[in-house]
Amino acid sequence: MAATFNNPVISGFNPDPSVIRIGEDYFLVTSTFEYFPGLPIYHSKDLLNWKLIGHGLTRSSQLNLRTVEPSGGIWAPTIRYHKGRVYLTTCKWDRYRPKDDERIFPRGFYVFTDNIWDDNSWSDPVYFDNPGFDQDLFWDDDDKVYLSTTVRIANRPVGSKLKDFAIHVSEIDLITGRTLTAPKVIRASPHGIAEGSHIIKRGKYYYLFTAEGGTEAGHQEWVLRSEVGPLGPWELGPVNPLWYNGTEEEVQSTGHADVFEDAKGDWWAVFLGVRPRLCEKEWLDSPLGRETFLVKVIWENDWPIFNGGKNITIATEGRHTGQLAPANVWNADLEKSTLELGWYQKHTPLKQEWSLSERPGHLRLYGSCYPLSSAEAPTLLLRKQTTFQQRFQAVLNFQPSKAGYEAGIVVWYSLFSYASIGVTIASEGPDAGKRVLLLRSPTDKIGVLTESTYPLGPEGQVTLAIQGDGLQYTLSYNEEGKDDSKSLASVQSKLLTRSPPIGGAFTGVMFGVYSFGKMEPVLDPADFSKISLETV
Repeated sequence: MAATFNNPVISGFNPDPSVIRIGEDYFLVTSTFEYFPGLPIYHSKDLLNWKLIGHGLTRSSQLNLRTVEPSGGIWAPTIRYHKGRVYLTTCKWDRYRPKDDERIFPRGFYVFTDNIWDDNSWSDPVYFDNPGFDQDLFWDDDDKVYLSTTVRIANRPVGSKLKDFAIHVSEIDLITGRTLTAPKVIRASPHGIAEGSHIIKRGKYYYLFTAEGGTEAGHQEWVLRSEVGPLGPWELGPVNPLWYNGTEEEVQSTGHADVFEDAKGDWWAVFLGVRPRLCEKEWLDSPLGRETFLVKVIWENDWPIFNGGKNITIATEGRHTGQLAPANVWNADLEKSTLELGWYQKHTPLKQEWSLSERPGHLRLYGSCYPLSSAEAPTLLLRKQTTFQQRFQAVLNFQPSKAGYEAGIVVWYSLFSYASIGVTIASEGPDAGKRVLLLRSPTDKIGVLTESTYPLGPEGQVTLAIQGDGLQYTLSYNEEGKDDSKSLASVQSKLLTRSPPIGGAFTGVMFGVYSFGKMEPVLDPADFSKISLETV
């Protein structure tokens, strides 16, 4: 009986994986879009059990995200290792699908380090000349370096209804990022989108892997090869796409693969996939977003075969190493002086608005003037949801001195779509001037949230909780000194995970803590303790 493991190998919002091997150690990076720090780096010894060890973009000099649209920012990195140095290449969308779709194609960049274990060792960006996204770097045997990107074909057919996103490649000067040869189209897909390029060499052949059809339902992986080099000519493989998971399968939207050899000489691929939820005969978008999957790759007649030629399933054959069950409970370590790995902020913070030292054992927030619906960087700390049945909880001590001050917890998808429960001062109604709970939840109209208030005692801490089951999220609270927990609302997942009116929907649900003031900073600290994320 063949050994099996369960996919995804990295769950929750972790798309566009790319991987390297250094000796017997594997390092993997995924996309982060509008979130900071950027480019999470995971480590594994066995390809099945991965641990977050750092990020490639941790300073504003590397990544300054201001008012990028949802799912703008950092896209589809590639990680590569060459002569003792690790390179991360990516791009930053500063303008992605605004109202008039006047997107500005970015010039990508790379950062490098000689010590992947040290977050602070990553360089500042070296920018390329070529525009595009989904950057990939390839070193040929003669040490020439080639950059491949995806960008629209310059001379698009008149009246074309396709996007005409094609793979372009150039030789570059790695030190400066300067283009040495004119960008050459090496793959233009009949589907109108060829992206996610990765070039590798195995034996006498160069291989070009591309993600085609877009990252949604039509997503698929293709392969081409060349005996000449990265500039081609390229021939299509005998079987393309390499597989295709349709819209009625437990895993969907699969593609954007990176292929590599392990320490024993076996070959593997990582790629993104989605686990939609079936509800009343309808497949709903997964709140976990696009996740990282792994399959074995074999070679026949110098062509790759993924997963034995079968479609992707959760139970996957081909790996003999034991797969550990993820921890059921994560409890925030609030005794440290710095935040643990795994906390993210929407956009690059302008300044530090949190403290772990002012009140030991608590995460203290001083809310900024930006609300959760702001396109800027609110005072908001987020963690990825990693299982469908998960409960996020925190104890909040917050005594707002005026109306407009607010602090609480949130289940977050984008600035247009979230649900929150917070403590504030009522500005009107029968509880005007009193401390209340304020509930916000999404409606049928994207970007429009309802607001409801509930009486709360004048002082004392309150336990806030949000629990998901894959189809909905229940928001509840418990006041200090009271035995019972009160449920305030249930929010359907499908209302939360809709595409925003601008930008895209390429991320996943996150839980978080926040504080903000109405057009002014909050002078009263919001102290959070007993922060936990539990699989239930």
